[in-house]
Amino acid sequence: MQMVTILFNLSVGMRLTRRYIILPILFASLYSFPALSVPLTLEHAWEQAEQANPVLRATQANLAAAQGELTDANALLWNNPQISTEWSKGTLPQTANPTRSNRGQMIGLVQTFEIAGQQGKRRSAAEQSLAATQEIIAETRRQLRAEVEQQFVRVLSLQLRIQIEERALHLIEEAATAVGKRVAAGEDSRLDGNLAKVEAERAQNQVSLLREQLIQARSDLSVLLQLPADSLPVVAALLDPPPASYGLEELLDSAANRPLLRAFVHREKAARSRLDLERAAVYPDVTLGLGTGRGTPDNSGLNVTAVSVSLPLPLFRRNKTGIGRAMTELTQVQVQQQAVQRDARAQVQALWERWVNLKARVRRLSESVLPSLEENQHLSSVSFRVGEIGLLQLLMVNRQVLDGQRDLLDARTELRTTQVNLEAAAGYQPAHDNH
Repeated sequence: MQMVTILFNLSVGMRLTRRYIILPILFASLYSFPALSVPLTLEHAWEQAEQANPVLRATQANLAAAQGELTDANALLWNNPQISTEWSKGTLPQTANPTRSNRGQMIGLVQTFEIAGQQGKRRSAAEQSLAATQEIIAETRRQLRAEVEQQFVRVLSLQLRIQIEERALHLIEEAATAVGKRVAAGEDSRLDGNLAKVEAERAQNQVSLLREQLIQARSDLSVLLQLPADSLPVVAALLDPPPASYGLEELLDSAANRPLLRAFVHREKAARSRLDLERAAVYPDVTLGLGTGRGTPDNSGLNVTAVSVSLPLPLFRRNKTGIGRAMTELTQVQVQQQAVQRDARAQVQALWERWVNLKARVRRLSESVLPSLEENQHLSSVSFRVGEIGLLQLLMVNRQVLDGQRDLLDARTELRTTQVNLEAAAGYQPAHDNH
């Protein structure tokens, strides 16, 4: 009867686990490795990642270059003016005094002007490049948030799984102890005692394996958040995903307007502007110069004003190299844009189907499979009490219940991560971020 009572308590404990599986019990003191003193929430993890993640910071560093390019493009003129000075000394042939000296000084200003609209094309390219950089930063931030949430959910799921396994281990160890006493008293066979010991060892091995996986998962999350090397975070959140009110068409529309695709639109416009700029570079720039000076032949003042115009002849170099590179860049951007558009739509549709199937599986496990297994466990406990079945059959039924709890936890974890991937692939911004 003591064995039946312990196994019945196992049944009740498993039912409580299923009902409250979404409520994590934070027990960092159970483990011997370092951990954060305060449980980490998902919002805090996002904030930490956005401040410290090296990938996002490297992407944000590109913003300074794009802003500098736009600042230069918005200047009044692309070419800087040049100041020139000239000083001369010589002699003038004269009848009276052929060695009369002549000195002169001149200062001038030279400016090169573009005549084919290069300034506007350069400005357009810089504006589109800056916009593309900002969209890439937004896309990187969204992908980082999705990656952080996935790793966060993995840690959370392992914490909950360990709670289930430890609770089962505790009850199985109690059962094994009780059976051992009954075997010593001759009330049970040695086979029953060995079965109970094996079940306890298997449960202990499962807990040890999960603890190793949890250490690795916490370490991966710590690296992602750039936490101190000795900090292995304990997380606190609900496992179930937030309710979603969107449909497939809404996600597809969002995918067509996600930051990555908007970045490709800006990159294409920038590439077109650069191509126009390279084509306009074939036209020669006009250089105008204005100078003034004073000469002193025969010790008398002589003011001189000079105007110069220079225009290179485009006979040999027609900027084919620059035009070819610009055309290559434009073609590559267009190819990448088409591929991303196609892949984004296909990925959203595939993830949507998986998400729908996972919701159905979670509902089926919660509402049908587990209640049936728990009913079987109750019936097997009664049958064991009256002697209709043995310990082996009772352990098998309880193992099925534990497997059902594991399946439900795995399904809920997959549902959460699939929803994260689905929203990330669609570039969907939830109405709230409180998970």
